[in-house]
Amino acid sequence: MDSDTDTLTLDIDGWEGPLDLLLALARAQKVDLKQISILALVEQYLVYVEQARALKLEVAADYLVMAAWLAYLKSALLLPRDPEVEPSPEELALRLQMRLERLNAMRDAGARLLARDRLGRDVFRRAAPEGLRTVRKAQWQAEIYDLIAAYGQINARNRPVFHVVHERPVMTLDAALERVSRLLGVQVEWATIESFLPDSLDGAFRKSALASSFVAALELARRGKAELRQQSPFAPLYLKATA
Repeated sequence: MDSDTDTLTLDIDGWEGPLDLLLALARAQKVDLKQISILALVEQYLVYVEQARALKLEVAADYLVMAAWLAYLKSALLLPRDPEVEPSPEELALRLQMRLERLNAMRDAGARLLARDRLGRDVFRRAAPEGLRTVRKAQWQAEIYDLIAAYGQINARNRPVFHVVHERPVMTLDAALERVSRLLGVQVEWATIESFLPDSLDGAFRKSALASSFVAALELARRGKAELRQQSPFAPLYLKATA
C-alpha cells in the first residue's frame, strides 16, 4: 500500500488483471484454448485467489468480482439448467473462452511487435550522404564534315522512300500489229521480221519493237493472215502474207 495515497498497486507475477491470470492458468493446461476445461480453469482461479489472501487481495475489486462471477459460472455448470435463465451457462463459458482466445492473440501480436528490430539498437538510419561533385568531360571530337555526314545518315533513315518509274520508249503490241499488217499487204515475197521494224531505232527501243513485232507475227499467223518460216533454231524468221 502506498503511504501517500489510498490507491492499492497490486502486481501478481506481472499480471495486469484477472483475465490475464485466467489466460495464464489456461495456458498451464497445455491444450488448445478452444478445448480447455472451464470447470478446471474456474477451480484453479478460485484456489489461486484463496492462496493470495496474504497480499490483501480482498481489496483488489477486479479479482474478487472475477472470482464471484467464476463461482457463479461453476455452480451454473454443475447444477441443472434453468430454462428461464438467459444466457445459458454454456453460452457464458463460450464467451469466456472467446475472450481468452482474443487476449491470447493480442499478447502474441504484442510479443511479435516487441521482437522486431528497433531503430537505434538493432538497425540504424543511413548517415547523411556526402555531396558529389559532377565532372563532365567530352569524350568525342568531330569536325563539321562528320556532323553533316551523321545528319545525312539520320535524315536518310527517316525520310520516306519514293520509287519513280521513268518513262521508257517502247512499241506497244497494238502499234506493232498495225505496222506488220500494213507492211504484209504490200510484201509479196518472204521477208525477215527485222524488215518490218522502223528504220531509226536505238538499242532499248529496237528490242521492244522486235519483241512486239514477233508477237504480232504470231497473232497474224494464228488469224491465217501470215505464214512463218524458220530453217533452224535461232535462224532468221521469215514471214509473208498468205495467198
